[in-house]
Amino acid sequence: MVTIINKEKYRPHYHFSPKDNWMNDPNGMVFFNGEYHLFYQYHPYGTTWGPMHWGHAVSTDLVEWEHYPIALAPDEHGVIFSGSAVVDWKDSSGFFVGKPGLVAIFTHHCHPAGSRAHQRQSLAYSLDSGRSWIKYEGNPVLENERFVDFRDPKVFWHKPTEQWVMILASGQTVCIYNSPNLKDWTFASEFGEGIGSHDGVWECPDLFPLSVDGDPSKTKWVMFVSIGSSPEFSEGSRTQYFLGDFDGKTFVNDGEADTVRWLDHGRDNYAGVSWSDIQEEDGRRIYIGWMSNWKYANQTPTEGWRSAMTLPRELSLESRNGEITLIQRPVRELEKQRVPVFSIKEISMEEARARLSELRLNSYEIVAELETGTAEAFGFKVRASADQETVIGYLSQSSELFVDRTRSGQTDFHEDFAGRHGVKLEPVNGRIQLRAYVDCSSVEVFAGDGQAVITDLIFPEPDAKGVEVYAAGGSINLHSLEIYTLRPIKGEVAV
Repeated sequence: MVTIINKEKYRPHYHFSPKDNWMNDPNGMVFFNGEYHLFYQYHPYGTTWGPMHWGHAVSTDLVEWEHYPIALAPDEHGVIFSGSAVVDWKDSSGFFVGKPGLVAIFTHHCHPAGSRAHQRQSLAYSLDSGRSWIKYEGNPVLENERFVDFRDPKVFWHKPTEQWVMILASGQTVCIYNSPNLKDWTFASEFGEGIGSHDGVWECPDLFPLSVDGDPSKTKWVMFVSIGSSPEFSEGSRTQYFLGDFDGKTFVNDGEADTVRWLDHGRDNYAGVSWSDIQEEDGRRIYIGWMSNWKYANQTPTEGWRSAMTLPRELSLESRNGEITLIQRPVRELEKQRVPVFSIKEISMEEARARLSELRLNSYEIVAELETGTAEAFGFKVRASADQETVIGYLSQSSELFVDRTRSGQTDFHEDFAGRHGVKLEPVNGRIQLRAYVDCSSVEVFAGDGQAVITDLIFPEPDAKGVEVYAAGGSINLHSLEIYTLRPIKGEVAV
């Protein structure tokens, strides 16, 4: 039987969200038998964070998702925190009688009365392509009394050394372990002391190789580390990344110790990791994040459900201005959802404003190329009404791309929500290339062909549907502008 999720206020049209109740970190993302699996931290009994389970959804195209029953529930070892999943192609675990199968590696968390919390790593496996899961009778398989925070294992097969590698968060560092069979783990190295940002607890690491500029002979390893929210920092939770080399045991960072590279310059992209086991003929590294921030995640103004995921993104490393940079682009499958609404080239701002004034849109994609001209500031106002707007703008003098959600709708649920978030972006040949996804409760901006990314939640009223282009203190040339609505995801639920 299949039922359809109702579209409540703020429910996204084309971003993944839970059918009900609370969701946070994406977990266990793996591709197997033609299906993308997305597990996620889930509290089935309330709309705020609570005893963690693994929710589950499946897609064949990263756009339409079918919701499945809870995959992993708390047990005698504790609740189910974040983790990953892999295809055990050679049955190294012995779970699958010589055939390939799915293994989930996750953190069991418990906090006995009168003692400190315990976080240990455990296994579950599936004999039916992820539809049901059996917890390993030998759980937990890894613990370390040195760390109170010891969680979020991301596991992958390291082909050059023919072994499994686990990277997991350990307070203010990450630890790396090796295993021949997913059950027996040996400590290999620790990374992070005095390196990068330590504005909060380290969480949800990932580690993977990417070729530079599409050249397979030039490869760098990318490490993601999410940074938890601390009261003294208004930014809240964010994700940083490192570039370097990895030999199966040790990661060596390329940059200076005090260099911090942020994955996203908005406030609402956290705890993201990449899919495992995407086919070699596809060749992509695809990532998704939790679209919220621990500053206010429990207080966002939705009813009956809470939180959504970012759009899935293709990751690459490209040389930009003499520096290797992580590039993010929305997955190409999203383009199949487009319904053309508006397309213009080389017209005046006055004509563009007049034509845009006729549009009333909730959820859509903007693709634009703007020549900087003489304007001090320019860009778009989306989800606009007489008293609400979210500004996607550019400041010419400081070369800053920004999103301003100060007047974006409901903002008073937390003192740190309203604000303007920016990132430096130099024009290319005097032009700014912009791609923005606007949904019922979010804005995702990809500028400079994926070089600069800002992800922000917004909560506008349903009647705030205006779209405007603006220029302040001068003029610009609007080289091209296309607007598409995107077909809403069905939100089917398998029951």
